[in-house]
Amino acid sequence: MHEADGLQPVGFDAVTRYHYSPMNVLLANPRGFCAGVDRAVKIVDLALEAFGPPVYVRREIVHNSHVVADLRGKGAVFIEELSEAPAGAVAILSAHGVAPSVFDEARSRGLRLIDATCPLVTKVHLEVHRFVRQGYHIALIGHAGHDEVIGTMGEAPGKITLVENESHARAVEFPSHDKLMVLTQTTLGVDDTAGVLNALRERFPKLELPPTDDICYATQNRQDAVKEMARRGMDLLLVVGSRNSSNAARLVEVGAARGVRGFLIDGADQINPEWVTNAALVGVTAGASTPESVVRGVLDRLASLGAGGVELCTTAEEDTVFQIPPQLREAVEQKRGVPLKVIEG
Repeated sequence: MHEADGLQPVGFDAVTRYHYSPMNVLLANPRGFCAGVDRAVKIVDLALEAFGPPVYVRREIVHNSHVVADLRGKGAVFIEELSEAPAGAVAILSAHGVAPSVFDEARSRGLRLIDATCPLVTKVHLEVHRFVRQGYHIALIGHAGHDEVIGTMGEAPGKITLVENESHARAVEFPSHDKLMVLTQTTLGVDDTAGVLNALRERFPKLELPPTDDICYATQNRQDAVKEMARRGMDLLLVVGSRNSSNAARLVEVGAARGVRGFLIDGADQINPEWVTNAALVGVTAGASTPESVVRGVLDRLASLGAGGVELCTTAEEDTVFQIPPQLREAVEQKRGVPLKVIEG
């Protein structure tokens, strides 16, 4: 048993009460912010420092209400389209990526554009261009309407067909069956894509995959942690994340597939005390866009409801760090008046 690093939920001592409380907590590790989200949030913070408010952000920088509210309070203005930003303004693109037409619009309006697209999403965009140049048609496994999928589809209109699920895979048709390449939305896990991929392979034997998969390491790690918590006997799962976070919602589904009752909550105030009445081991995790401060609030709330100790469930160690864009780094250095080897990690 391990007490959660740096976490001291109010109202109990994790070590002395762990074996006596009728309810205890299993805390997923890793959880919360991935490297792409951490980078995107830092980009907005640093842009506000370098250029001052307002800074305009196209769509939610990441899919979390707490992050958006915090940045809005600092002077970020969230807009749906770049046309809402004044000409010449500082504008930031969200972590989910955009189609080339958005960059064209930014240039035409003289916006000072900062791209916060996750590098793993950028990798998929580059793959689209490479494989289309080689004559492939792309089968993109993903969710219709998701910001990342919209951006990826926009990289090669007419050359990409979205495949959403297994039933769709059994009916979808492509312009050509000779050169087909499969790419995936990065925030889907291996389990999410396996059935779709198998269904496509049954119908299209020549289907190819890129040399490296597109699944985000953080998405898979968080799903694997939920599976391990289920194996350890958790009987209730609380996933901390906003309703529009597809990766957070999927964590609830991963638990449910293993017989664990689960709830997606945006914060501690959404915990229903009746949920934990008969729970012996409550699993807590967080989507890749959820701040750790919100997780701490959930742990404190569980303590107030009678939870005993907090045991970490560690299934992977994450040390990936994505650098901020060079032009933003230079602007911050100029603002601070000192050269910086590393900015904010």
